[in-house]
Amino acid sequence: MYFDGKVLQGCWAHIKRDIQRLIDSHANQAKRLGHDLMRQQRLLFEQWHLYKDGKIDWKNFRKLVSPIRTEFDSLLLRGRFSGNKILVGMCTELYQRREWLWTFIKTQGIEPTNNAAERALRPAVIYRKLSFGTQSDSGSRYIERILTVSETCRLQKRSAFEYLVSAMEAFFAKKPAPSLIPQIGSTNKKAA
Repeated sequence: MYFDGKVLQGCWAHIKRDIQRLIDSHANQAKRLGHDLMRQQRLLFEQWHLYKDGKIDWKNFRKLVSPIRTEFDSLLLRGRFSGNKILVGMCTELYQRREWLWTFIKTQGIEPTNNAAERALRPAVIYRKLSFGTQSDSGSRYIERILTVSETCRLQKRSAFEYLVSAMEAFFAKKPAPSLIPQIGSTNKKAA
């Protein structure tokens, strides 16, 4: 997933599913590496939850995760050079993109999974299924934009209606539309 359009963070929920496939494999070598990787993934998320719950600070979180990262990367190397076709492909791909796995421990505020993004998309998916989609490109663009405004305002606890009124007023006054990007230090109005 992208953060700020510049930094990439891999989704650990997807990685966990890949690791589970190793564990469910019939090959003993894949099972063993899968269990070893899963152990590190669990340790990582134990620390993440301690940090998110305010039980450890950012500095301690990073310090506690450092050996987990080292071990996880070592396990990927073990799989990469194992000679086992199942392991080589997955571990090589993850190892080559390993920096993307750890962006969230370098930059505070980045989540290790894309669960929030997937939850944010859920209303659009439900809308599409219930309405049978759109019949034109312009209809698709409209739905994309209105759902983006709606969900963004909901997440920011802003009134989508007030935002749309401000956007229309700006349009007719030939001024730029108000930003959906929150300003640091600003307080958003509660949704009506």
